[in-house]
Amino acid sequence: MSWPGVQLLIRDHYVVMDNGILQVTISSPDGIVTGIRYNGIDNVLEVQDEEVERGYWDLVWSKTGSTGTTGTFDVFKGTSFKVVVENEDQVEISFTRTWDFSLEGNVVPLNLDKRFIMLRNSSGFYSYAIFEHLGEWPPFNLPQVRIVFKLRKDKFHYMAVADNRQRFMPLPDDRLPDRGQPLATPEAVLLVNPVEPEFRGEVDDKYQYSSENKDLKVHGWISLNPPIGFWQITPSSEFRSGGPVKQNLTSHVGPYALAMFLSAHYAGEDLVLKLNPGEPWKKVFGPVFLYLNSLWDKDNVYSLWEDAKDQMQMEVQNWPYSFPAAEDFPKSDQRGKACGRLKVQDRYVSYDCIPANGAYVGLAPPGEVGSWQRECKGYQFWTRSDEDGNFAVENIRAGEYNIYAWVPGFIGDYKYDAVINITEGCTTDVGDLIFEPPRDGPTLWEIGIPDRSAAEFYIPDPDPMYINRLYVNHPDRYRQYGLWERYADLYPDGDLVFTVGDSDYEKDWFFAQVNRKKEDGTYQGTTWQIKFMLNIVDHTGTYILRLALATAHLAELQVRINDPKADPPLFTTGQIGHDNTIARHGIHGLYRLYNVDVPGVQLVEGENIVFLTQAINTDPLQGIMYDYIRLECPPSSSSRKL
Repeated sequence: MSWPGVQLLIRDHYVVMDNGILQVTISSPDGIVTGIRYNGIDNVLEVQDEEVERGYWDLVWSKTGSTGTTGTFDVFKGTSFKVVVENEDQVEISFTRTWDFSLEGNVVPLNLDKRFIMLRNSSGFYSYAIFEHLGEWPPFNLPQVRIVFKLRKDKFHYMAVADNRQRFMPLPDDRLPDRGQPLATPEAVLLVNPVEPEFRGEVDDKYQYSSENKDLKVHGWISLNPPIGFWQITPSSEFRSGGPVKQNLTSHVGPYALAMFLSAHYAGEDLVLKLNPGEPWKKVFGPVFLYLNSLWDKDNVYSLWEDAKDQMQMEVQNWPYSFPAAEDFPKSDQRGKACGRLKVQDRYVSYDCIPANGAYVGLAPPGEVGSWQRECKGYQFWTRSDEDGNFAVENIRAGEYNIYAWVPGFIGDYKYDAVINITEGCTTDVGDLIFEPPRDGPTLWEIGIPDRSAAEFYIPDPDPMYINRLYVNHPDRYRQYGLWERYADLYPDGDLVFTVGDSDYEKDWFFAQVNRKKEDGTYQGTTWQIKFMLNIVDHTGTYILRLALATAHLAELQVRINDPKADPPLFTTGQIGHDNTIARHGIHGLYRLYNVDVPGVQLVEGENIVFLTQAINTDPLQGIMYDYIRLECPPSSSSRKL
């Protein structure tokens, strides 16, 4: 069906984009989406809220030198409105706010340009923003950038984040003090007297619906009466921070639908963008697509999710879009491509190089090995290699990059030392790349799977008092609230002891090393033991203990060998991590790898014990999750594993 051309109506304080399918009203010059008319509903956004709280871009900023992930919250409004494109096929409009030194200290030193696009025959609209900081302006920190839509709570009750993560949701009223009981974190609320009795006894927490960037392409809400859907579609992660497995918020009770561009969630201050004195910076966030769909058959309303996924695939195929007017958004022919083949050389696994099957391979701004997971100023472009290790990264913006990679099944990070210069229309073939993961000697024993996650370890059932029914018998069972408290229930009299050869890490290795709550309400650190037998010890050699951590939060991991009271310990990380993964129901945050030299003289023939102590014990949400642990014996040609 062909609809009329796109119309732009300009009023005194509003502009309206209308293509016959939907009508979007935006305040002018503020650039706040105040209304979306669609399929007989005058406004799908929350009409009971102030206009500024319905559809908006916001950011959090702080002065340079500030620490932490908080700052000044700014639903930034434009001060100037401009029509960029206006014809029957497309309307693009711009709302800008410019900075000068008269605003110093009160407004973030950025030129901000919010754009909205509507196309003919399109059941939705696009939005993107251009942030620019000049080198002579004051530096600052930028912890968060996002776009937010709040929908009508009387219409949108069913939320979908993934095929196996969708459900009817509580009302925002259920989180209020007379209906909800606050729990250990502000985001977690126990529903004790909800409007709909079916939710009584459940926990609601927006972090239970987080997703990794690589999976975060479409999410949103369904209204049953009338049957319509509202979906936030992000066709590319190139403008997001932290790489493919960085976790971000999606949709949650409100009903809210978010597009997160910068955030410190599951990472902490390491992912706060910090500009240095004299540093210019410009970045385009988006475009993202706000898609609305509908159907006549109320009995098939959940098919709106399937349609939204189909639309997402179309948006991905059309990336990079050809229609944004900003010169700062390069089209397909202005971008380049990089390809090659990644192999792994681990002489204790195979004499020959083996293909890096399913490796994550990406281009990100030049930096140290693994720096991509803390990178937030530039753009990143990622793919997965095939079973032969071949990879092709397409639609890369022109610029200088390093190639980074990591391979499930192996510890460590890869970086191609040469800087790759991507130019318009180029194809850069880097040929065969060889990743040599950390390895000094053959494996004596190992615990877990090196995949940067703690999901393979034992995840307990939640306390029946704190259930989210979606995650009962669900693959993501770690998303239940309060699992950190279950450690003391399972180990009331002593800490975890894992015996190599007898114990099973899927059953006997708790997914997080957390503090133990004592009867007086205080907490104590925990010490886990790994017991293993050695028939022969090389007392003159050096053994290597590899500790790959999936996350850490205000923790200190100390390692001792055969003497739990050794002072100082053989190794300590010092205080590490602000990931907050335990509190936010995640299973990984930032990846950290520690390689500990164990002198052979500290080991004995017979039983040996590695003591792993999490030493900081001021609150229940501190701790670490392990990804993988391996002990290697000193290199010896006769002891290689093949």
